[in-house]
Amino acid sequence: MKKITLLIIVSILFLGQPFAQTKKSSKMQQTEHYTFTLSDKVTRQKVRFKNRYGITLAGDLYLPKDSSGKTLAALAISGPFGAVKEQSSGLYANQMAERGFIVLAFDASYTGESSGEPRNVASPDINTEDYSAAIDFLGLQKNVDRNRIGIIGICGFGGMALNAAAIDKRIKAVATTSMYDMSRVISKGYNDIVTLEERTKTLEDLSRQRWKDVETGDAAYPAAHLPEKLTGNEPQFVVDYFNYYKTPRGFHARSVNSTTGWRLTSALSFMNMPLLTYIKEISPRPVLIIAGEKAHSRYFSEDAYKAAAEPKELLIIPNAVHVDLYDKVDIIPFDKLVDFFTKNLK
Repeated sequence: MKKITLLIIVSILFLGQPFAQTKKSSKMQQTEHYTFTLSDKVTRQKVRFKNRYGITLAGDLYLPKDSSGKTLAALAISGPFGAVKEQSSGLYANQMAERGFIVLAFDASYTGESSGEPRNVASPDINTEDYSAAIDFLGLQKNVDRNRIGIIGICGFGGMALNAAAIDKRIKAVATTSMYDMSRVISKGYNDIVTLEERTKTLEDLSRQRWKDVETGDAAYPAAHLPEKLTGNEPQFVVDYFNYYKTPRGFHARSVNSTTGWRLTSALSFMNMPLLTYIKEISPRPVLIIAGEKAHSRYFSEDAYKAAAEPKELLIIPNAVHVDLYDKVDIIPFDKLVDFFTKNLK
């Protein structure tokens, strides 16, 4: 990938260009919409629960219709970074519930239907805590075996899921798909190409942006998030993101990536807080890392696999790109996920 400054990389990661004031989408009025069809073998109910910081998280709880009177293994799922539970995480939950698990898909703090002000910000600490709050909730459900709970992280929430599994010993197994290490890519750029000078300049610009935000009483958003129309000059991975987030395939009005983009200063909290420092401490609990063969993000998964301790497994999906593992049910290896969690949640 052509070398570009960290500020532009940060802008791409937060899906826009730097430094314009808040933009609101008229599509934000949309409410009840899912990007997939609920299985006729599954029920879905809205739930609310609080994390350790007092933020109320919104989730959808998926249950197999034939689970009455049974105590089952459970999963918590979130991601991709900037998505909502009505998109990929809900699709995964629907599929895994159809296969016999109780599954909670949830919106991260400050996004979707979850609470938290200001809106559309992210934090490696708080978003890791969101997973533990989901485990709190699942462990209190009478039909959940609290000794049989695992988690799945998609895209940027793959890194958060690995971090959560390292610290929260109640998590018995963890899987990721199309994983991003958000702290690494935001601080070092794609393929770690960013120089110290570029990083310093980006931090100077973002630090000054804080004063601008305070002066105006509002936080800056990207000036031009994912384009409303492709020009043909975009990198392929941006085209792939567009084809998911900005088309009927994956658009959702509450999704950060479908609408305004992240607040620019969200990048700051990832700049010096490496997410995967303690990945080895997931062991002896198992890790499954899944990535597309042609995904621009593949190296994050491969490096996380190398850093993790046994038991661990890396599964590369032939010909798949990053966003294929968001919603393409004929490509996402659900049978493998079922085998992994069935074996390890017992």
